[in-house]
Amino acid sequence: MTPLVVDNVIKRFRQGDRDVSALAGVSLDVAEGAFLAVMGASGSGKSTLLHLMAGLDTPDSGRVVIRGENLAEMNDRQLTLFRRRHIGLVFQSFNLIPTLTAEENVALPLLLDGKRESDVRPKVREMMESLGLTSRLTHRPDAMSGGEQQRVAIARALVTDPAVLLADEPTGNLDSANSKSVCELLRDLSNLHNKTIVMVTHEPTVAAYAQEVAVIKDGKLVERFATQETNGGQALALRYQECLR
Repeated sequence: MTPLVVDNVIKRFRQGDRDVSALAGVSLDVAEGAFLAVMGASGSGKSTLLHLMAGLDTPDSGRVVIRGENLAEMNDRQLTLFRRRHIGLVFQSFNLIPTLTAEENVALPLLLDGKRESDVRPKVREMMESLGLTSRLTHRPDAMSGGEQQRVAIARALVTDPAVLLADEPTGNLDSANSKSVCELLRDLSNLHNKTIVMVTHEPTVAAYAQEVAVIKDGKLVERFATQETNGGQALALRYQECLR
C-alpha cells in the first residue's frame, strides 16, 4: 500500500472580495521509504500542500490518502487520533515544550495516546539512542543546541512509528553544521530505516539530500525529478530555477 497519495487536490482561500487559488489540482504519490523534497517560491502552495498532507486543513476537492485512509472523511476526533498515530510532524521552530525534558517531549505522543509509562520509557530511550541523544535525556530545550532540539523533535515525530514523516523547513532555524547533520539524519532514516518522508524546503542544498524533488509553481506541480539527475546542490538549484521560468 502506498503510504501517501495526493489526488487532484484543490484548495482556495478567501482574501477580501476575491478567491485565491493556493493549489490547482495537485496529484502526487510517495512510495514507502521514499524521501521527497517539495520546493517552490513563497506563495507557491508548498506549505498549503504539507498542511493538507498533515490533516491540518482540508481540500476543497480531491483527496489526501494516508495508509489507505482518506483524511477528509474523518471527523475532528478521528483525525486527531489518526494524526497522532500515523503522521509525524517536524516544524522549523522545533515546537518542543520548554518545561519538559527531551525524554518527556519524545514520550508525550505515546502518553497522550494512553500508553503506560513503563511501556513508553524503553521505546523512547531506544529512539533517542538511535538518534544520538542519550546524553540529552534529562535536558530541557533551553539547554540544548538548535540541532539537538531538532533531533528531539524528529525523535518525537518518529516514536509512534508513523506512516509518513512530514517536515516543514526543518533546517530553517539551524546553522550550516546543524543543518547538514539534520539533513543526513533524514536521508539515513529513509535509506537505512525505510521511513517515508516529505520535506518542504526552499534551499537546493537541503533538497539535494532527498531522493526526489517536486516543484510547485502557482499552485501546480510543474516538475518532479530524481536528485541523482543533478550533481549536488548547485546543479539542483539550476534545475529548480529552470522549472520556475
